[in-house]
Amino acid sequence: MRVLPDVAALDRSFDYEVPPALDGAVGIGTRVRVPLHGRRVGGWVVADGVEPEPGREIKPLAKVTGLGPPEPVVDVSAWASWRWAGPQRVLLSAASPERAVRVLPRPPAPGPHSAAPKGPLAVQAAAALERLERPTLIRAGPATDLLEVVVAACLGAGGPVLVCVPELGWAERLGARLRRRGLATAGSWAEAAAGWPVVVGARSGAFAPAGRVAAAVVLDAHDEAYREERSPQFDAAAVVAERCRRDGTPCLFTSATPSAALVHACSVVTVPRDLERGAWPAVRVIDRRGADPRTGLYSEELVRTIRAEHPLPVLVVYNRRGRGRLLACVRCGELARCERCGRSVAETDDRLSCATCGRIRPRLCAACGGGRLKVLRVGVSRIRDELAALGGREVGEVSGETGEIPDTPVVVGTEAVLHRVRRASVVAFLDFDLHLLAPRLSAGEQSLALLARAGRLVGGRATQGAGIVVVQTRLPDHEVLAAATAGDPDRFVGPELAMRDELGLPPFAALAELSGPGADSYFEALGLEGSAIAGNRWLVRAADHEGLCSRLAAVPRPRDRVRVVVDPTEI
Repeated sequence: MRVLPDVAALDRSFDYEVPPALDGAVGIGTRVRVPLHGRRVGGWVVADGVEPEPGREIKPLAKVTGLGPPEPVVDVSAWASWRWAGPQRVLLSAASPERAVRVLPRPPAPGPHSAAPKGPLAVQAAAALERLERPTLIRAGPATDLLEVVVAACLGAGGPVLVCVPELGWAERLGARLRRRGLATAGSWAEAAAGWPVVVGARSGAFAPAGRVAAAVVLDAHDEAYREERSPQFDAAAVVAERCRRDGTPCLFTSATPSAALVHACSVVTVPRDLERGAWPAVRVIDRRGADPRTGLYSEELVRTIRAEHPLPVLVVYNRRGRGRLLACVRCGELARCERCGRSVAETDDRLSCATCGRIRPRLCAACGGGRLKVLRVGVSRIRDELAALGGREVGEVSGETGEIPDTPVVVGTEAVLHRVRRASVVAFLDFDLHLLAPRLSAGEQSLALLARAGRLVGGRATQGAGIVVVQTRLPDHEVLAAATAGDPDRFVGPELAMRDELGLPPFAALAELSGPGADSYFEALGLEGSAIAGNRWLVRAADHEGLCSRLAAVPRPRDRVRVVVDPTEI
């Protein structure tokens, strides 16, 4: 047996023999304990029937700890380790139960369930079950209830269905709704491994211990929550798609704001146009280019909205972290943007440079030629005090560290507030340009996703009593705002794909970021096209992931520490 030890900084496997007492109790994926360098450590069996390395003493397994991921999941974890250039043991840990499981429960007998849905989403989901060549992406407005898609897939797949959602809370609520419809949904790792008909999970659900799945559904496939923050920084949606490809089964994504990568990789289908548009919120865009400087961040329209009575809270969103300097012309108010790719630019040695495409130009306003630029940024706490004074209402504050949500008519916070509150009458973005012009490639995609998230809180424009999304900006004609206002993501995705194709950016190329003391030497050893980002940071490029990831796997890492991020999100 070949065993991968669960030991940090040791990403290689070792051969062991199975003692007679454990014969028949060990298979691929089994969790075991083995002797290693004078101590016993845990690990997973990753292969059997292998030829041991010549000249090495083969020691016996010490004991069996319990069940682990099935062989198909072990295999896809090895692929994900290669694809995102990180340790496989981290992925196997995500695929294993928190506590030892030695016996699996008996799967439930099929029981009565509610009738199959027949709406437009169900029709699209049923058709997607017939497509095997690539994932199908159903595009529907953000206020759309996606339960119909999941139920149609579960009833039509004819076997176990894997369902992934961005958040654990969403997974729990969806599981409860499916059970009320008579669909047996796994509530534990053991039930998922035993073959429960439906398995619902969040990011780590991509490695759920179901063997061969009959179909898979990923809701809100564009969501950043599917991307792991630790190495390997895998994308759960891509892992699910690979599982379905290996199993020869259909994979179904849903998204209100599909990213460029999703559109490039999937067969995109849409619901009827009136349904999609009706599920987008009413968006009120406030042009701040000619605003009186004395009003600061707060337009008259925004202040009137805050002062009005609303049945649900008013959420005011401001990204205090900034993620980069945002510059505006003192004379005309235009934002400093790259004329090549449209992203924000920052000051570098009395010049303006774009972190996305590398273009450099003089420190002048492209609109009027003015040479005086100002930095736009304030903090959330100050905004809370100013809004309370202007609106005459009690204002609460929310951030990622906030515990309970304040019970106030107005709540101000960072993006975290959109994930902490379930319903709102108004969602107002004080300075949406901080999102539109953030110095990263995915700024536009993430900005449109924020508007969709806000739309889910206030409801679609076709819903009676729905609220509104208010956007203050100096870029009222931006493609993202045009797409949200029209309820048509194509108005953004089309130009975005064309720009990326022209510049040779993902999904038309594969990128990886190298950082750390060993980044310089590792970059030289790889021999790939690339460029320096900053001290000990490099961006490497290849035509596709096959060429990039194979090279990263073939070239040994240097002795000095180097961090590798495939498909970096902060460029």
